[in-house]
Amino acid sequence: MKQRKKIANLSKSKFVAGLQCLKRLYLLCYEDQLVGEPDEATQARFDQGAEVGELARKAFEGGALVDKPYWEVQGVVEQTQRLVADKSVPAIFEGAFEHDNVIVRPDVLRREPGGKWDLIEVKSGTEVKEVHIPDVAIQKHVLRSCGLKLRRCFLMHLDRSYVYDGGEYDLQRLFHLAEVSREVANFEQELKGCLAAQQKTLRLTRAPSVEPGPQCTDPYECEFHDLCNQQLPENHISTLYRLRQERLEELEAMGVETLDQIPDGFPLSKTQERMVDCVKSGKPYVDPLVKEQLAALEYPLYFMDFETCNPALPRFPGMRPYDPFPFQWSVHVQKSPGAKPQHYEFLSTDGSDPREPFTAELLSVLSKHGKDGNIVVYSRPFEDSRLRELTEWLPQHGSAIEEVRGRLWDLLSLVRKHVYHPGFQGSFSIKNVLPALVPEMTYDGMDVADGTEAGLAYESIVRGELTAMEKQWLQKSLREYCRLDTLAMVEILDRLRRTGRSQ
Repeated sequence: MKQRKKIANLSKSKFVAGLQCLKRLYLLCYEDQLVGEPDEATQARFDQGAEVGELARKAFEGGALVDKPYWEVQGVVEQTQRLVADKSVPAIFEGAFEHDNVIVRPDVLRREPGGKWDLIEVKSGTEVKEVHIPDVAIQKHVLRSCGLKLRRCFLMHLDRSYVYDGGEYDLQRLFHLAEVSREVANFEQELKGCLAAQQKTLRLTRAPSVEPGPQCTDPYECEFHDLCNQQLPENHISTLYRLRQERLEELEAMGVETLDQIPDGFPLSKTQERMVDCVKSGKPYVDPLVKEQLAALEYPLYFMDFETCNPALPRFPGMRPYDPFPFQWSVHVQKSPGAKPQHYEFLSTDGSDPREPFTAELLSVLSKHGKDGNIVVYSRPFEDSRLRELTEWLPQHGSAIEEVRGRLWDLLSLVRKHVYHPGFQGSFSIKNVLPALVPEMTYDGMDVADGTEAGLAYESIVRGELTAMEKQWLQKSLREYCRLDTLAMVEILDRLRRTGRSQ
């Protein structure tokens, strides 16, 4: 077999990718053009990780950053060697070390007595995960092979117990140093074999053949997922609600691909049976209990939806890392069944703490017609959790918020338990439910079409990097999206009321 003239280098990220799938590793090294540009959400995660990493360096006073670009391998290695030799430098950030075609750039190397070093890998998460250990282990392997004396290995991550006071971050409390020396040592027993397998793969002239499987999404979704996995047919068995892996494998072994092919008598839950029956008959199902439950609703009805942002670094006083804070709400008020709803909305776009105005204006609208009437939401746990958090941040509104929490009514729970339509395609998301039950309405074509996009739009606005026209366009898009979320609930509930019987 003809070999490549130049074998690609391994890095710590590519090594971890190779542990997940050798085909993924090969494609990342030789055919990365197939990946394309990261989408906005992925890029936001990268940017957030970089922001956390940059802040983590400030916890090591006097440390030196190796600032040469990664592609200047010789220059970056030489700069690192000079810093290692300079005993006045207490820590090195992004230093470069190369051994046996593997290049690593440790986030932090902390100088310790006796010419030893601590290896510190920085992660923007809030805990040590099993997938982090090989990441540290490959760095340790290269560093020791380059002659560096390592003392201990650490994973530095955000500490969820840290409560921000609104001033400068207390870095010693914001970050937690978790020693992972033992876990890394345990993995080293298999490291040599993993490296050999990966380097053998990189000497191939074409990507290895690997059948699609759990490794396509675990522990991360592969960049080449769609390249290896064919598009599934409509109503594929994997769309069955909460189908256990062993049941899926049983059906696959029987040659069953779609819901209509599932044989009678195959063990399924009630919800799964309903899904299969609807697909086989081609007709939707609405349990007679729906009519009874809708009749018990107390008017006026308030249809409510929140949009939130959950930054890794707490942004306002009282927040912890990754605490979501609400910046937008939409409420439609319907005074009686079938009546035209009134719309109210709130959107914060100036970058200031939105929690107080968000809450005060929301409470005003929710009491506009008295303190009676159910508040309809789609997935009660989400809005309920945000309200509970607001009581902790804004105790002055505590009693009023608790009254609101007591009025919440979950439309998602009703749909999930008592309704199914073949158009749901296995999902009870409002994005699937709305066009199936109310065909004249859809989220298709919206500039902001889900919660993730809403959070990214908000961040773009408050960063202040947009033109006035761009900012105006995003604000309009956010208002349209959140408004549709609550109007969708109005229309779904009205449609169910008119068809509250078995189909």
